[in-house]
Amino acid sequence: MSETKIALVTGANKGIGYAIANGLGLLGYRVGVGARDEARRETAVEKLRAAGVDAFGVPLDVTGDQSVTAAAELIERQAGRLDVLINNAGISGEMGPGWEQDPTTLDLDLVRTVVETNVIGVIRVTNAMLPLLRRSTAPRIVIVSSAVGSLTRQADPDIEVGPVMAAYAPSKSFLNAVTVQYARKFADTNILINAASPGLVATDFNGFHGPRTPEQGAATVIRLATLPDDGPRGSFFEDDGVIPW
Repeated sequence: MSETKIALVTGANKGIGYAIANGLGLLGYRVGVGARDEARRETAVEKLRAAGVDAFGVPLDVTGDQSVTAAAELIERQAGRLDVLINNAGISGEMGPGWEQDPTTLDLDLVRTVVETNVIGVIRVTNAMLPLLRRSTAPRIVIVSSAVGSLTRQADPDIEVGPVMAAYAPSKSFLNAVTVQYARKFADTNILINAASPGLVATDFNGFHGPRTPEQGAATVIRLATLPDDGPRGSFFEDDGVIPW
Protein backbone atom coordinates (compact mmCIF):
# COMPACT_ATOMS: atom_id res chain seq x y z
CA MET A 1 0.00 0.00 0.00
CA SER A 2 1.30 3.45 -0.94
CA GLU A 3 2.81 5.59 1.82
CA THR A 4 1.27 8.71 0.31
CA LYS A 5 -1.45 9.93 2.64
CA ILE A 6 -4.99 9.97 1.28
CA ALA A 7 -7.51 12.70 2.11
CA LEU A 8 -11.17 13.20 1.25
CA VAL A 9 -12.62 16.70 1.33
CA THR A 10 -16.39 17.02 0.98
CA GLY A 11 -17.71 20.09 -0.81
CA ALA A 12 -14.27 20.56 -2.35
CA ASN A 13 -15.12 21.98 -5.74
CA LYS A 14 -15.00 25.63 -4.61
CA GLY A 15 -14.42 28.06 -1.76
CA ILE A 16 -12.97 26.83 1.51
CA GLY A 17 -13.25 23.18 0.48
CA TYR A 18 -11.16 23.78 -2.62
CA ALA A 19 -8.58 25.71 -0.59
CA ILE A 20 -8.36 22.81 1.88
CA ALA A 21 -7.90 20.31 -0.95
CA ASN A 22 -5.22 22.47 -2.52
CA GLY A 23 -3.42 23.02 0.78
CA LEU A 24 -3.33 19.32 1.63
CA GLY A 25 -2.29 18.49 -1.91
CA LEU A 26 0.64 20.88 -1.75
CA LEU A 27 1.73 19.08 1.43
CA GLY A 28 1.93 15.84 -0.56
CA TYR A 29 -1.47 14.31 0.15
CA ARG A 30 -3.45 12.58 -2.55
CA VAL A 31 -6.81 14.32 -2.39
CA GLY A 32 -10.29 13.09 -3.21
CA VAL A 33 -12.42 16.02 -4.35
CA GLY A 34 -15.90 15.27 -3.05
CA ALA A 35 -18.70 17.19 -4.78
CA ARG A 36 -22.19 16.67 -6.16
CA ASP A 37 -21.91 18.64 -9.38
CA GLU A 38 -19.96 16.66 -11.98
CA ALA A 39 -18.82 19.60 -14.09
CA ARG A 40 -17.65 21.66 -11.11
CA ARG A 41 -15.98 18.62 -9.56
CA GLU A 42 -14.02 17.77 -12.68
CA THR A 43 -13.06 21.41 -13.23
CA ALA A 44 -11.71 21.54 -9.68
CA VAL A 45 -9.74 18.31 -10.20
CA GLU A 46 -8.21 19.64 -13.41
CA LYS A 47 -7.27 22.93 -11.72
CA LEU A 48 -5.70 21.12 -8.77
CA ARG A 49 -3.73 18.83 -11.02
CA ALA A 50 -2.47 21.83 -12.97
CA ALA A 51 -1.20 23.20 -9.65
CA GLY A 52 0.71 19.99 -8.99
CA VAL A 53 -1.82 18.30 -6.69
CA ASP A 54 -2.51 14.57 -6.99
CA ALA A 55 -6.30 14.90 -7.07
CA PHE A 56 -9.15 12.63 -8.09
CA GLY A 57 -12.88 13.24 -8.28
CA VAL A 58 -15.32 11.64 -5.85
CA PRO A 59 -19.01 11.96 -6.79
CA LEU A 60 -20.60 12.69 -3.43
CA ASP A 61 -23.95 13.94 -2.21
CA VAL A 62 -23.76 13.88 1.59
CA THR A 63 -27.56 13.65 1.84
CA GLY A 64 -27.76 10.37 -0.08
CA ASP A 65 -26.99 6.94 1.36
CA GLN A 66 -26.21 5.39 -2.01
CA SER A 67 -23.97 8.27 -3.04
CA VAL A 68 -21.96 8.08 0.17
CA THR A 69 -21.64 4.30 -0.03
CA ALA A 70 -20.45 4.58 -3.64
CA ALA A 71 -17.91 7.22 -2.59
CA ALA A 72 -16.46 4.91 0.05
CA GLU A 73 -16.23 2.11 -2.50
CA LEU A 74 -14.46 4.42 -4.96
CA ILE A 75 -11.85 5.39 -2.36
CA GLU A 76 -11.43 1.72 -1.50
CA ARG A 77 -10.61 1.02 -5.14
CA GLN A 78 -8.47 4.12 -5.62
CA ALA A 79 -6.42 3.99 -2.43
CA GLY A 80 -7.39 1.13 -0.13
CA ARG A 81 -7.58 3.37 2.92
CA LEU A 82 -8.25 6.94 4.08
CA ASP A 83 -5.94 8.98 6.31
CA VAL A 84 -7.85 12.26 6.52
CA LEU A 85 -11.55 13.04 6.29
CA ILE A 86 -12.57 16.69 6.04
CA ASN A 87 -16.31 17.12 6.53
CA ASN A 88 -16.63 20.49 4.84
CA ALA A 89 -19.86 20.32 2.82
CA GLY A 90 -22.58 22.50 4.29
CA ILE A 91 -25.39 24.92 3.48
CA SER A 92 -26.74 28.03 5.15
CA GLY A 93 -30.33 27.63 4.06
CA GLU A 94 -32.41 30.46 2.65
CA MET A 95 -31.91 33.78 4.38
CA GLY A 96 -34.40 36.56 4.87
CA PRO A 97 -33.86 40.34 4.88
CA GLY A 98 -30.62 41.34 6.54
CA TRP A 99 -29.26 37.84 5.95
CA GLU A 100 -31.35 36.68 8.92
CA GLN A 101 -33.31 33.55 9.75
CA ASP A 102 -36.06 34.67 12.10
CA PRO A 103 -36.96 31.92 14.59
CA THR A 104 -40.51 33.29 14.93
CA THR A 105 -41.30 32.78 11.24
CA LEU A 106 -38.93 29.95 10.38
CA ASP A 107 -39.97 27.41 7.77
CA LEU A 108 -39.59 24.01 9.42
CA ASP A 109 -38.74 22.38 6.11
CA LEU A 110 -35.79 24.77 5.88
CA VAL A 111 -34.57 23.61 9.28
CA ARG A 112 -34.85 19.98 8.22
CA THR A 113 -32.94 20.64 5.00
CA VAL A 114 -30.10 22.45 6.79
CA VAL A 115 -29.78 19.77 9.48
CA GLU A 116 -29.90 16.99 6.88
CA THR A 117 -26.84 18.42 5.15
CA ASN A 118 -24.89 20.01 7.98
CA VAL A 119 -25.37 17.34 10.64
CA ILE A 120 -26.85 14.11 9.34
CA GLY A 121 -24.68 14.34 6.22
CA VAL A 122 -21.56 14.53 8.38
CA ILE A 123 -22.62 11.49 10.39
CA ARG A 124 -23.46 9.59 7.21
CA VAL A 125 -20.10 10.32 5.57
CA THR A 126 -18.04 9.77 8.72
CA ASN A 127 -19.55 6.38 9.44
CA ALA A 128 -19.19 5.25 5.83
CA MET A 129 -15.51 6.23 5.80
CA LEU A 130 -14.60 4.78 9.21
CA PRO A 131 -13.57 1.34 7.92
CA LEU A 132 -11.10 3.06 5.56
CA LEU A 133 -9.88 5.45 8.26
CA ARG A 134 -9.21 2.56 10.62
CA ARG A 135 -6.69 1.21 8.11
CA SER A 136 -4.61 4.36 8.54
CA THR A 137 -1.77 4.57 11.03
CA ALA A 138 -2.75 8.16 11.92
CA PRO A 139 -6.38 8.86 11.01
CA ARG A 140 -7.66 12.41 11.31
CA ILE A 141 -11.21 13.74 11.03
CA VAL A 142 -11.91 17.47 10.85
CA ILE A 143 -15.42 18.87 11.12
CA VAL A 144 -15.75 22.26 9.46
CA SER A 145 -18.06 24.07 11.82
CA SER A 146 -18.56 27.78 12.50
CA ALA A 147 -18.02 30.11 15.41
CA VAL A 148 -21.75 30.92 15.22
CA GLY A 149 -22.28 27.41 16.58
CA SER A 150 -20.70 28.45 19.89
CA LEU A 151 -23.54 28.70 22.40
CA THR A 152 -21.20 30.50 24.78
CA ARG A 153 -20.59 33.28 22.28
CA GLN A 154 -24.18 33.40 21.05
CA ALA A 155 -25.45 33.87 24.61
CA ASP A 156 -22.99 36.65 25.48
CA PRO A 157 -24.50 40.09 24.67
CA ASP A 158 -21.03 41.64 24.66
CA ILE A 159 -19.80 39.49 21.77
CA GLU A 160 -20.70 40.38 18.20
CA VAL A 161 -21.95 37.21 16.51
CA GLY A 162 -23.73 38.60 13.48
CA PRO A 163 -27.40 38.30 12.55
CA VAL A 164 -29.90 35.84 13.99
CA MET A 165 -29.62 32.60 11.99
CA ALA A 166 -32.12 30.25 13.58
CA ALA A 167 -31.49 27.35 11.18
CA TYR A 168 -27.81 27.62 10.31
CA ALA A 169 -26.31 28.54 13.70
CA PRO A 170 -28.13 25.80 15.67
CA SER A 171 -27.15 23.27 13.00
CA LYS A 172 -23.52 24.06 13.77
CA SER A 173 -24.18 23.80 17.53
CA PHE A 174 -25.72 20.38 16.85
CA LEU A 175 -22.69 19.47 14.72
CA ASN A 176 -20.34 20.54 17.52
CA ALA A 177 -22.22 18.32 19.96
CA VAL A 178 -21.93 15.39 17.55
CA THR A 179 -18.18 16.04 17.29
CA VAL A 180 -17.87 15.70 21.07
CA GLN A 181 -19.72 12.38 20.99
CA TYR A 182 -17.41 11.02 18.30
CA ALA A 183 -14.39 12.19 20.33
CA ARG A 184 -15.69 10.31 23.36
CA LYS A 185 -16.20 7.19 21.26
CA PHE A 186 -12.70 7.48 19.76
CA ALA A 187 -11.03 8.28 23.11
CA ASP A 188 -9.12 4.99 23.25
CA THR A 189 -8.21 4.91 19.55
CA ASN A 190 -5.69 6.67 17.32
CA ILE A 191 -8.45 8.64 15.56
CA LEU A 192 -8.18 12.37 16.29
CA ILE A 193 -11.36 14.33 15.60
CA ASN A 194 -11.75 18.08 16.05
CA ALA A 195 -13.95 20.90 14.82
CA ALA A 196 -12.71 24.05 13.10
CA SER A 197 -14.15 27.49 12.41
CA PRO A 198 -12.82 29.06 9.19
CA GLY A 199 -14.06 32.51 10.21
CA LEU A 200 -15.96 34.88 7.94
CA VAL A 201 -14.59 33.95 4.53
CA ALA A 202 -15.63 35.69 1.32
CA THR A 203 -17.20 32.93 -0.80
CA ASP A 204 -20.42 32.45 -2.74
CA PHE A 205 -21.79 30.88 0.47
CA ASN A 206 -22.27 34.41 1.85
CA GLY A 207 -22.35 36.48 -1.31
CA PHE A 208 -18.58 37.06 -1.06
CA HIS A 209 -18.95 39.18 2.07
CA GLY A 210 -16.14 38.63 4.52
CA PRO A 211 -12.63 39.83 5.36
CA ARG A 212 -10.93 36.45 5.01
CA THR A 213 -9.75 34.50 1.97
CA PRO A 214 -10.53 30.81 1.43
CA GLU A 215 -6.86 30.07 2.07
CA GLN A 216 -7.03 31.82 5.44
CA GLY A 217 -10.20 29.90 6.26
CA ALA A 218 -8.55 26.62 5.33
CA ALA A 219 -5.47 27.12 7.52
CA THR A 220 -6.88 25.82 10.83
CA VAL A 221 -8.55 22.90 9.08
CA ILE A 222 -5.27 21.88 7.48
CA ARG A 223 -3.46 22.19 10.80
CA LEU A 224 -5.96 19.85 12.46
CA ALA A 225 -5.76 17.43 9.52
CA THR A 226 -2.01 17.13 10.00
CA LEU A 227 -1.83 16.91 13.80
CA PRO A 228 0.87 14.74 15.39
CA ASP A 229 -0.24 11.64 17.26
CA ASP A 230 -0.21 13.49 20.58
CA GLY A 231 -2.34 16.32 19.22
CA PRO A 232 -5.64 17.47 20.71
CA ARG A 233 -8.93 15.71 20.20
CA GLY A 234 -12.53 16.66 20.75
CA SER A 235 -11.92 20.42 20.67
CA PHE A 236 -13.14 23.39 18.65
CA PHE A 237 -10.52 25.64 17.07
CA GLU A 238 -10.09 28.90 15.20
CA ASP A 239 -6.89 30.72 14.23
CA ASP A 240 -6.35 32.12 17.71
CA GLY A 241 -6.94 28.89 19.59
CA VAL A 242 -9.82 27.06 21.22
CA ILE A 243 -13.40 28.32 20.85
CA PRO A 244 -15.75 27.71 23.79
CA TRP A 245 -18.54 25.32 22.98
